[in-house]
Amino acid sequence: MDQEDDLLYAYEIHECTDMPITVAPIQRAWMDASEHRAAYRCLPLNIANQAGWVIANPADFTAVWDGGPHLRNVHIDFGGKPAEPVVPPGLAPSVITVGAHVPTPRDPRITSHFGSGVVTFSLPYLFRTPSGVNLWVKGLSNWIKDGAQPLEGIVESDWLAATFTMNWKLTRPGYPVHFARGEPICMVVPLTRGLAESLRPKYAPLGSNPELEQQYQRWMHSRSAFNRALGAKEPDAVRAAWQKDYVQGLLPDGTSVAQHQNRLQLSEFERTHAAHARPPGLGQ
Repeated sequence: MDQEDDLLYAYEIHECTDMPITVAPIQRAWMDASEHRAAYRCLPLNIANQAGWVIANPADFTAVWDGGPHLRNVHIDFGGKPAEPVVPPGLAPSVITVGAHVPTPRDPRITSHFGSGVVTFSLPYLFRTPSGVNLWVKGLSNWIKDGAQPLEGIVESDWLAATFTMNWKLTRPGYPVHFARGEPICMVVPLTRGLAESLRPKYAPLGSNPELEQQYQRWMHSRSAFNRALGAKEPDAVRAAWQKDYVQGLLPDGTSVAQHQNRLQLSEFERTHAAHARPPGLGQ
């Protein structure tokens, strides 16, 4: 591997200490609140939670969409969080006020730029990935925000000499959506270009792969037996709480798989002197 092939740069367009990039955390509030924190038993959720880096929101603001298609139909108020939406009886959704808040200066990085109920964040970074690696730009995995949906895009960041924006679609006309300063508003995930296109998808009956079918049958029998034992509150099953073969990287016959991850260890961004920051993907 070339010494530049593992470098991911976030070139700072301007000073941006209020929009840091950090490794995505495993924790989610709704997972913490699940009974016995049972949501964390799902390893695929945990891995997806950690599979990239997040950018923080620089300012407190509340956005309300009145349902119209134009830029003016998104109202962005900077300041404190409102109490509840206020829609006077009998009036159209466009006649909306939000709860009292302390006015603060408008942040020009947060705008209604595209219309259609979309809030746009201008990001202060120009990303550069190794050759052949895109960035999947999205919301934080498994992080839920009532009234707003992060829009996702895939960027060829190994050659693009421009920034991109992060966008959130407001989904409930008349409903104030609060974005808190410091909360994650963007997640970037590296993605090898052309991987999906290089695969040749095929249907096949499970019986055409006898070894896999045997492993599946063992898994099915084991799972059914465990669920019956758990339903009957048998002590061993209750203590185990759930089957951990996938978490431990074990096949149904007890064989360990050669490659298995139960936690990701991404590196935090480190500051590099400009003279040493040669953008990979250019001049190759």
